[in-house]
Amino acid sequence: MDGKFTDDSLFDGRLVCRQHKDGYRFSVDAVLLAHFISPKPEQKILDLGAGCGVVSLVLACRWPGIHLTALELQPHLVDLIVHNIRENSFEDRMQAVAGDLRNLSGPIAPGGFDWVVCNPPYRKHGTGRRNPGEEEALARHEINADLHAVLRAASYAVRTRGRVALVYPASRAAGLIAELKSENFEPKRLQVVHSYPESPGKLVLVEAVKNGGEELTILPPFYVYKEPGGEYSEEMARCYVSN
Repeated sequence: MDGKFTDDSLFDGRLVCRQHKDGYRFSVDAVLLAHFISPKPEQKILDLGAGCGVVSLVLACRWPGIHLTALELQPHLVDLIVHNIRENSFEDRMQAVAGDLRNLSGPIAPGGFDWVVCNPPYRKHGTGRRNPGEEEALARHEINADLHAVLRAASYAVRTRGRVALVYPASRAAGLIAELKSENFEPKRLQVVHSYPESPGKLVLVEAVKNGGEELTILPPFYVYKEPGGEYSEEMARCYVSN
C-alpha cells in the first residue's frame, strides 16, 4: 500500500475503507449517520459530498439490497471511492460520480432517489481556524457549499415523500430545522449525540421527509463515550464491529 493512504477496517474486517493519510479522513460523524437510517430493499440512496465514500460503504455493507450513488467534487476523493467500491466488491450496487452538488442537472436525474444522506461542511466560511489542507478544508468548511446548497441539492434529487438524513452540530440545530422547512422537508426523527453522559449535545442526527406532514420523534440521547477520556459506549462500539 502507498504510504499516502491508510486502509481502515470496520465490522471486524468485513469492510475496508482506504483514505488519505494526511488529507480528509472520516470521523465518528459519518459512522453515526450511516447507522441512523433504515432504508428498504431496492431503494436508491444519494450520498452528497461523499468524501472517500465511507457513509455509502457502511450503508452498502449493512443493507445488501440497496443501491448507492456517491457524489464527490474533489477528483482525488472520487478516485478513492472507486477504489473502495472495487475492494469491497460493491460494483453491482454502488457507483462514484464526480460532480458539484450546486449543479446536479448533468450527473443526477431530478427526483431519482428515495434517500439523500449528507455529512455537510460544519464551519461557516471565514470563521474559526481553517484546516490547512485544501481537501480537508473543503470538507469541513462552507467554502464551496453551505447548508442551503446541500438542501437545495437534496430537494432536487429526492422524490416526493423521499427522505433526507444529515448529521450536523447541535449548536446549529435551529438553523438546520429552519433550512429543512424552507426546502419543504419536514423533520421526522431527531437524535442528539453527546460525547458522554451529562455532557452537552455535540451533534444532531436528523431525518426529514420531502413534503411530509408535521410529526417529529425525539429519540433517546446517544453517547459516544462512557466517560470523559474513556472507552466507547456500548452503542458506539457496536457501530464499528457489527452491521
